[in-house]
Amino acid sequence: MVADYPVSFGVARPEKFERPQLFLRIIVYFFLSFISGLAYFGLPIIAAIWISQKGPQKFLEEDGPRVKGWLRWLTGLYAYLYILTDKFPSETGDDQVQFDVQVGGSPSVGSALLRLIYSIPSAIVLGVLSWVGAVIWIIAAVQVLMNETYSPGLFDFQCGVVRWNARLLAYHASLVDPYPPFAFDTGPQAAPASTA
Repeated sequence: MVADYPVSFGVARPEKFERPQLFLRIIVYFFLSFISGLAYFGLPIIAAIWISQKGPQKFLEEDGPRVKGWLRWLTGLYAYLYILTDKFPSETGDDQVQFDVQVGGSPSVGSALLRLIYSIPSAIVLGVLSWVGAVIWIIAAVQVLMNETYSPGLFDFQCGVVRWNARLLAYHASLVDPYPPFAFDTGPQAAPASTA
């Protein structure tokens, strides 16, 4: 595991999954599928605008917590869609999904916009992992329909995909400077204490 990276994600595995949630996930996915592309392209642009208006330090201090909240909700949505939890994300947070970003660095307008290009290799790997995750989603859905649970190995893989995505989104939002690691961490990861 890459324990020193400033973005963490973990989820408590439910004992049983609710079968009707599978159908709700399919409906939610089709209505919200555009959010992923919007976040990928929109976060660096929003960060660049706010950095140009306020400067890097004020951006991190004033806007960092708001953007972190958006990413927490979005990561909770991905955890829900990837069958990691049966709870749809809410603004108040979810005890099952842990997400934290240790906000820091010195972003600039240029670095925020260049992240659209710099993150292409990580986005390509995430795309491949997401395709595999889609196949695993189908297998997990069948297992949930039959047993109200699915294999821990499949759960860990899906957790790794969502963790990769969370790291990439935090990098795109200019909340962290280090490039997301090319490490496919699976399984639970405890969230560190919030620093921002």
